[in-house]
Amino acid sequence: MTESSPEVDREVRRRRIRFRAWHRGIREMDLLMGGFADAELTRLSDAELDQFEHLLDLPDPQVFAWLAGLEDVPEDEGMPLLEKIRAFRVHAAPMNV
Repeated sequence: MTESSPEVDREVRRRRIRFRAWHRGIREMDLLMGGFADAELTRLSDAELDQFEHLLDLPDPQVFAWLAGLEDVPEDEGMPLLEKIRAFRVHAAPMNV
């Protein structure tokens, strides 16, 4: 039996999260969550990985509404990682300009 190191376990966890982020069921959420996962997962702390997994467990329409600013984020769901994801996709100008 092979023992795994904490770093190997963390990498397996990141791969699982990346897969879940890219397979949301709503294409817009795939792009938001998957794009963020590709760019930022290796930089997230264990606590932030916990928060990201929590967001992946929530219904897509609910998280999309928060990220798009269509609904206010409830106090009990407010987390710094949500703001990181929101800021990741904010553009100063339209992308086609």
